[in-house]
Parts: sequence; C-alpha cells; structure tokens
Amino acid sequence: MKTALLIIDMQEFFRSMTESALPNILKLTDYFSIHDMPRIFTQHGHPPSDFKPPITNQVVRKWGKDGCLHKDSPGWELMTEIAALTPSCPLIHKNVYDAFMGLEGKGLEEMLREMAVERVVICGVMTDCCCDATARSAFNRGFETWMVGDAMGSVDQRQHEAALKAFDYGYGPVLRTKDVLRKLKRENSKDG
Repeated sequence: MKTALLIIDMQEFFRSMTESALPNILKLTDYFSIHDMPRIFTQHGHPPSDFKPPITNQVVRKWGKDGCLHKDSPGWELMTEIAALTPSCPLIHKNVYDAFMGLEGKGLEEMLREMAVERVVICGVMTDCCCDATARSAFNRGFETWMVGDAMGSVDQRQHEAALKAFDYGYGPVLRTKDVLRKLKRENSKDG
C-alpha cells in the first residue's frame, strides 16, 4: 500500500513540545527518504491579513493575535533539523489546524491522489490540534491513517494521550515509531 509521511508543523515555536518526539520523527523521515516514499511537511502561520477585521480565521478568533503564530516570525521557521530535509519535498502552508486546508498552491488531497497514496502516517505537533485535525480529515477522505504517538508532542501529556486515545478508538491505529518501521519494512520486503 503506497504510504506517505505527513510531518506536521515542526517549527521553532513548538520545539519545547517535541524534545522526545524529534528523534523519532527523524527516524521516520530517514526511512521514508531511503525507500523513496513520499514525505510532506506542513508549516502553520498567520499572514497579516488574518488579523484585520472582520476576523474570519477561527484559530485567530480562539487564540487572539498574541496567541497565534505569525508568518515569517522566528517561531514560524521550521526547526533546523527539519528544514534540512524539506528542499526536495512538498511543503504545505496553512493557517488552520487541518493540513488539507492549505493556503496556496496544490492541496494536500490532490497531491496525495496524484501520488496514488492510500495510507498516511502522521507525526509532529500538536497532537491534539493540527495532528488530530489532519488525521481525522485524512480518514474522512478515505485514506488509511496511522498516528505515531511517540513522534508527536503537545502542551501537556494528558492532552497528548487523550487525543491519541480518541483517535485510536474512532479512526485508526496509534503506533510507536518502531512498530511503524517494522510494519513498513515487512510490507516493503513483500513488495520488493
């Protein structure tokens, strides 16, 4: 089954939330790169127009101007470790939690369909906001969807675990990095 890795919002603003997840995210990106499997990155941020009345962006309404990630700010930049991986991969810019609702260019769903992707593996931040919204959206669009619990981060562990539990119950499996790699290696050895 053709599988793509979605790396959600690995930006400087979220670095403190991903200290334990980052090594696993890098393991996943390495595996997908070595096996020439699609990797798609997202970057969340709000352009100045999102803050002008009337405010229509729900994220801005929820968090306010000071609680939002401003496009082109230092926190908006991709983490150095991640930025080094993106030049040959698609990068979706978004200003809502769901990566299927990108800001410009080709949409994520169109991109995945053109690549004949049937399954997405999701990692990054925040587990309970952008990762969860994107994972549920992928499921609702007909993609088999895996969340990688130890390759995600959030503000606190309770929120992280609650989001994973809810996703596992209603949408798809929550796996550890080592289990994802084991399953993909098994599939690739059968295909090869």
